[in-house]
Amino acid sequence: MNPSDQSSAASLREPFTPDSSESTSIPDLPSLGRNRKVLVVDDNVVVLKAFEAKFKASGFEVILARDTMSAVTEARKRKPDLIVLDINFPPDNSLISLQWNGLNVLQWLKRFEELSPIPVVVVSGDDAEKSEKKALAAGGSAYFQKPLNFTAFAEALRRLFRPIPA
Repeated sequence: MNPSDQSSAASLREPFTPDSSESTSIPDLPSLGRNRKVLVVDDNVVVLKAFEAKFKASGFEVILARDTMSAVTEARKRKPDLIVLDINFPPDNSLISLQWNGLNVLQWLKRFEELSPIPVVVVSGDDAEKSEKKALAAGGSAYFQKPLNFTAFAEALRRLFRPIPA
């Protein structure tokens, strides 16, 4: 996606809250990221690249998907250890009439035995109260409002994973 495809300048903002005390990597997470894959699903290329940089700096193998169909394909093919999933996606202009949002993807993932144990962290810029309730009811492991507080996000990852010994 080209930046010119973005609907507004606001949609190009960094997905993390500015905090000079936050580092590029997730503190103490290189041991959590080692030998683990994360699938990040968002239609905004800036958001994808920001998550990619944070996760790679923390030792994760990063898989990126910019739409719901790619998310489903990558999850089935690559079996990530974690999925970070946005809720809203623009309408698909292809001939396929299936229009899924992140909650549809989450519900679909939870129906498959091999995919249902994968923790899914839902992120959104929508109304926090409504979105969080829907995300957790659909099977999300955690919910974060964009822009994210990276320290709180890293703490949620620590709760979801135990370090893999070197």
